[in-house]
Amino acid sequence: MSTSTENEVAEAQEKAPIQLEVKVESPQACLREVVVTIPEAEVQRYLKDAYDELVPEAQVPGFRSGRAPRKLVEKQFKDRVTEQVKGSLLMDSLSQVTDTEQFSAIGEPDFDYNSIEIPDSGDFKYQFQIEVRPEFDTPTWKGLDITKPVEEIGDGEVQTAIDRVLAKYATLQATDAPAEIGDELLISGKFSLDGKSVSEMEEERVTLQDRLSFTDAVASDFGSVMAGVKEGESREVIVKLADGLADESLRGKEVQATFSVVEVLKREMPELTESFLEELGDFESEEELKTFVRDSLVRQADYRTQQELRKTVIQSLAGDSNFDLPESLVKRQTMRELERKVLELRRSGFDEDAVRRFVNASKQNAQASTESALREHFILEKIAEEENVEAEEADYNVEIALIAQQSDQPERRVRARLEKQGQMDALRNQIIERKVIEMIVEAANVTEEKVDQSSDSDDNEFAVYHSVVAAKEDSSIPQAKYDDNTPAGADKDSDKS
Repeated sequence: MSTSTENEVAEAQEKAPIQLEVKVESPQACLREVVVTIPEAEVQRYLKDAYDELVPEAQVPGFRSGRAPRKLVEKQFKDRVTEQVKGSLLMDSLSQVTDTEQFSAIGEPDFDYNSIEIPDSGDFKYQFQIEVRPEFDTPTWKGLDITKPVEEIGDGEVQTAIDRVLAKYATLQATDAPAEIGDELLISGKFSLDGKSVSEMEEERVTLQDRLSFTDAVASDFGSVMAGVKEGESREVIVKLADGLADESLRGKEVQATFSVVEVLKREMPELTESFLEELGDFESEEELKTFVRDSLVRQADYRTQQELRKTVIQSLAGDSNFDLPESLVKRQTMRELERKVLELRRSGFDEDAVRRFVNASKQNAQASTESALREHFILEKIAEEENVEAEEADYNVEIALIAQQSDQPERRVRARLEKQGQMDALRNQIIERKVIEMIVEAANVTEEKVDQSSDSDDNEFAVYHSVVAAKEDSSIPQAKYDDNTPAGADKDSDKS
């Protein structure tokens, strides 16, 4: 047999699949417990291949390199080769199992590598757990009855948004006058529960609004209590811990907060002069600025409409798709879901204040909100697979262009940042889910209903990233890279991260 033929045979043997037995159990909808049995003959095949490769190069005292008897080599290098073969058997069999079994893995196999051993004789067995997509019947999604809320953006909404833009360029002046709603405060905070200190907040600049939210709590009476406060004064405010905290013993408890005011700052709003319009973004007139702002508000209104449609669709579909979600999956996906939602807010033109409010609200009820988002994702993803809905390159380009427009950065830089931060997969899910919702709505019986622009308490709340009782917050929460309605060419040092 020629050398080339021998190599071909060896390569074919190396590629031969492992003859194994797989037993799969389903303790939960998204979890599989797998027991893999590899016959002794397959273990011996891997051991033989490993020694065949080692013997010609083995260095054994008293023998020239590659000249030691095979049995001596096997004895001397048994532990090393056995460990090597264990790794190869695990890697090859795991790949084979996940490729051939009737489940779709969404996580890595969970097992203790060091506790697995290849026996001196007999079959090689090991087991692992793996998180998978839940199995459920695809709900009927055609012909749903849906009410679609439609917002009209009026001149009043445009002017309010312009005022918010101007506020970002306002001159702040420290004052001895009493604080009013809309003023900025530089405050420090001390928090105590049942008479014991639980945390402190260093100097933080906040806008005096009705409510002040934290990552795990809300001060609902912040505005009414702090109104009239002056520099150097302190006020006691009740802060209520969120009902969705992981620690059940803390849910809904009231924390005593003492806010000390370092400074009260009044805003002096800039005027829309020609020079200021040019500074904002090369606008030639106030009307051109209004058009820019109106377009941004329309995107925000479209986002709210899509969220309401999504909520209605999911409520209609979820009733027939009941499945449990492992707690480990929910915990692991919490940050991922936050990243996805923040990305969606960015492309829809929301500012840093809105992002902070969303992050705080989500983390106050992290488990429930993540469970809900995962259920929605699995349902929409299954419909997408069955209907061959995919994210095309053009879809990515549109999303990246929107983010680039809002952040006043080149599209190339935005794409590079998303790829570096591992957010392209989140962008893909965002595109797929939006397409599926649009497809469902197109096949539905839709009734439009005009509604007023969202006027919930968002504009009456200011949010800060501080945990009142929980551990220090993960700083990897995505920060907005632009400001609401801030035109291209605006001051890059203003609220940019």
